[in-house]
Amino acid sequence: MSEDEAASDLASRFRRLIQRHGPMPVSRYMGESNALYYDSRDPLGQAGDFTTAPEISQMFGEMIGLWFADIWTRSAKPDAAYVELGPGRGTLARDALRAMSSQGLRPPVHLVEGSQALREAQGSSLGEAQFHDSIATLPEDQPLYLVANEFLDALPIRQLVMTTRGWRERLVALDGEDFVFGAGPNPMDDAVPEELRAQAVGTVIETCPGAAATIEEIARRIDVQGGAALFIDYGYLESRPGETLQAVRAHEKVGVFDAPGEMDLTALVDFGILAQIAARAGLAVDTATQGDWLTAMGLGLRMQALAQRSPERAAELKTAHDRLIGVDAMGALFKVMAITPRHTARGAGFG
Repeated sequence: MSEDEAASDLASRFRRLIQRHGPMPVSRYMGESNALYYDSRDPLGQAGDFTTAPEISQMFGEMIGLWFADIWTRSAKPDAAYVELGPGRGTLARDALRAMSSQGLRPPVHLVEGSQALREAQGSSLGEAQFHDSIATLPEDQPLYLVANEFLDALPIRQLVMTTRGWRERLVALDGEDFVFGAGPNPMDDAVPEELRAQAVGTVIETCPGAAATIEEIARRIDVQGGAALFIDYGYLESRPGETLQAVRAHEKVGVFDAPGEMDLTALVDFGILAQIAARAGLAVDTATQGDWLTAMGLGLRMQALAQRSPERAAELKTAHDRLIGVDAMGALFKVMAITPRHTARGAGFG
């Protein structure tokens, strides 16, 4: 079965399920759509649907590698493992590991990746690496230096909508053959934080149980095992209401119901609540915009060094630099959150 046929079959299956059992939660629609989407293709690059920061420039991964190397050096150089969640083609890992190696850090590589297509690309890029289906099987006997770039945004979200009858779960229903949003019958007011309950009719609040569980588990691991984690994604630093679910296909935004299983569904990451979860677990938490963090880490100096070495690439490097840190590009929209044990070295770049 081709990718288009599989996606069409998923849309048909969703319609049958809704007709038989009633509307489905947004979380199920998003989760099953993305599961098929990522399992059936390499979505990255010009031939795919979107481009991530590691694909824009080697400098991005190098800054991450140097961040971990700095913590490693100031933590008595432990035997640690490099871990990446959703490592794409392995580009970030390749660049980060090269930067780490320049500082003497050469950790074993553990990649949490469910897509067979992307595992093949990662193996070609990195060579020896151990793959995991989930964080549950990561090593438990050594510190973890973990990075997740544009991983949390693709985890299924749950949406609650304010109606004339109060808060309800937002569902995916049918209007004829078309998918539409609807509201569930059961009151959900108790699931909404008290400070956010008084909203206008139609207001949507999003939560991401998968992201919360991921941060909670990684924080527990780092608290027990040591190490550090760096999460980079587009999102906001203070919790707020609002609908952010979106779909991208062929580098263009499309409707979230256009082609389930054939487009990338994502939502902005609520770093405000995730930081609270990590802090409650006893970890030190630092946050910044991607632009501020990369600038503090020395992205500009690295650009100059690469341009001096390869003058013919100067314009290309400047374009990549500006795209990564620009306020109107990725610099302000993307955020960086670091979690580290309270009693060890904090990560650089957070002021």
